[in-house]
Amino acid sequence: MGNKESSQSSGEVRVIPSGGCHDCGGRCPLMAHVKDGAIVRILADEGEEPQLRACLRGRAYRQLVYHPDRLRYPMKRVGARGEGRFERVSWDEALDTIASELKRVKGTYGNSAILALSYSGSDGALHNGIAVLRLLSMFGGYTAAWGNASAEGAYFAVRAQYGDPACGNSRDDLLNSRLIIMWGWNPAHSIWGTNTCYYLAQAREAGAKIVAVDPTLNDTAATFASEWIPIRPGTDTAMMAAMAYVMITEELCNRRFLDSHTIGFGQYQDYVTGREDGIPKTPSWAEHITGVPAATIEKLAREYATMKPAALIDGYAPGRSAAGEQFHRGTMTLAAMTGNIGIHGGHAAGGLQRIPVGELARLPRMSMPRNPVEAGASSLRGSFDVSLQSLTRVHVSKIWDAILRGKAGGYPADFKLFYVTCANPLNQFPNTNKGVQALRGLEFVVVHELFLNATAKFADVVLPVNTPLERSDLYRPFTSGPYYMHSNKAIDSLYESKSDFEIAVELAPRLGIPNYSDKTEDEWLREFVAGAKDTATEIPDYDKFKREGIHRVHLPEPIVGFKKQIEDPKNNPFPTPSGKIEIYSQRLADLNNPKCPPIPRYIETWEGPEDPVAERYPLQLITPHPRRRAHSIFHNVPWLRELEPHAVWINSAEAAARGIRHGDKVRVFNDRGQMIIPAKVTERIMPGVVSITEGAWYDPDEKGIDRGGCPNVLSRDEHSPGGAFASNTALVQVEKA
Repeated sequence: MGNKESSQSSGEVRVIPSGGCHDCGGRCPLMAHVKDGAIVRILADEGEEPQLRACLRGRAYRQLVYHPDRLRYPMKRVGARGEGRFERVSWDEALDTIASELKRVKGTYGNSAILALSYSGSDGALHNGIAVLRLLSMFGGYTAAWGNASAEGAYFAVRAQYGDPACGNSRDDLLNSRLIIMWGWNPAHSIWGTNTCYYLAQAREAGAKIVAVDPTLNDTAATFASEWIPIRPGTDTAMMAAMAYVMITEELCNRRFLDSHTIGFGQYQDYVTGREDGIPKTPSWAEHITGVPAATIEKLAREYATMKPAALIDGYAPGRSAAGEQFHRGTMTLAAMTGNIGIHGGHAAGGLQRIPVGELARLPRMSMPRNPVEAGASSLRGSFDVSLQSLTRVHVSKIWDAILRGKAGGYPADFKLFYVTCANPLNQFPNTNKGVQALRGLEFVVVHELFLNATAKFADVVLPVNTPLERSDLYRPFTSGPYYMHSNKAIDSLYESKSDFEIAVELAPRLGIPNYSDKTEDEWLREFVAGAKDTATEIPDYDKFKREGIHRVHLPEPIVGFKKQIEDPKNNPFPTPSGKIEIYSQRLADLNNPKCPPIPRYIETWEGPEDPVAERYPLQLITPHPRRRAHSIFHNVPWLRELEPHAVWINSAEAAARGIRHGDKVRVFNDRGQMIIPAKVTERIMPGVVSITEGAWYDPDEKGIDRGGCPNVLSRDEHSPGGAFASNTALVQVEKA
């Protein structure tokens, strides 16, 4: 165990480098102050500059660890599924029951009837959902889910256009930018790499102009931006096409860059100028669609084309829509048109913002054996035809439909057993009320959890898991920042909780798997670190790494995505069929799908502002990340609940038209569900749009009306043509409750 004070005597305080790492967009070191076996205080990194400062979630982590509602022991359901009535059982009984059910389902229906879901609730190198998926693969297999809820649209777009998801610059490169466009990007809440806001502050102080394009004046925009441009959700690509129109007609494009490093710009130019379809994509055309004044579009286009270097940073949120991949393809195309790719102070866009792996090596994880259920189908994983990826897997947004309809609905199997780790799908996946129906129809449900949350209430067996501060693990920072973390176990596991890995180790022999793990926790972590040897960023001394908790990588200069490809394209081609940036993608053209076109286009989507459904449900719903939660984690932490009450944001004009005042309880509803929630009447959101942050815990009353404010009771369980979550594509109505 790493510690900064070696005294072990009673009453002494030891400072243990650890980390409460969840999927919050940061990987922040936490200094746990431990006295007599209990955490008495948590502080952030106080080491060398720039310090890796934790946000309010990390500082409040002690209240999560010691929350009185934590699950303390295994439990078995005794009431109807979903009632939340359980009785305590021993670990032996719980694991024996799970093993028996897995064997029964395998023997009766086959391994494909086991649907397993692991997500981002725990993201260490050892203690994560892979532990159970590895076990199930060794058991004969399972049906897996596919689709990244955060960024599937970005992955699709970047693979098509760049061929490589490592398209980001290190955060310190923002200091080289003269203009920073934050398009649907709110790192004050979602972090986007520890210290992002620190560098934004420095960039602003150095004279960079910062512009925010977003339906809301979010906290990042309010703090750093000199200009806020409100835009209707789902219309971003129309505004980008209009910006391209200005650059083309005013001869502001970087033609040398386009000629040298891209293919297909001519086809995109024909679309933008109207030569293809007779509709020039002028700023006036875009104003009608987006709500952004034509003059504002023209001004931003000229600034982005002439204020060099400039960084257009596109967040995940607009990509989580019914045409999400088009948003990210549009940003990459604008970056190419201005020549801001592969240079200091620029940015390749594309949403992913990962630093090239060759610069900062990945730490290995436990190996995953091939899932026998997917034998022969591994080549389908990278296909641009999402229907092929769904031949053996289920898209995460379609899980409820897959459980309800099975093979008759075109899914890989009729599902009987659902095994959930590191996830809260009933709360976090779309169409929660449909999820309730699906979970009630299953034969057996297993959930590993910290709390009896929405999903856990529908389990047959619930297993209590521990927190990152109760085990040791390794973490690589979000967006590949220049450091690695050894998160040390600060305290013993509370109550009877175990890690997902420990549960898998104990379940393995019950399933007849004798060789699941042959190492201790520390031996696994040592092996992972050793696996990164002979790289530019290897960790030379494991014991020092463990003791100090952080291994910092000192960069001689900021890392720039695709710098080698731009400076020396002959020897460093892009990993695309052409070796160049593909503004026109033949691979997408071969799909022959008008909703997945070979060039980026504005595509009018279902439940957009022009959908006839808007007559009944006229408000567009967005579901951004809150600053007080990491998805559904931390929702019940008292300090964080006091900080920011959960509410629906609504513009004052929309509120006045409905007789709604600030603080009133309102009903938000559509055909899929309804909730009662307080209203926050504010000018920080544009008319026609309402906002409910994701992650609030689903809490239905006796009539099925959600009182917890879970926006997924309103969302549609459908994905984009490229597989993007469409959590920001929904129409609702709001009325006074």
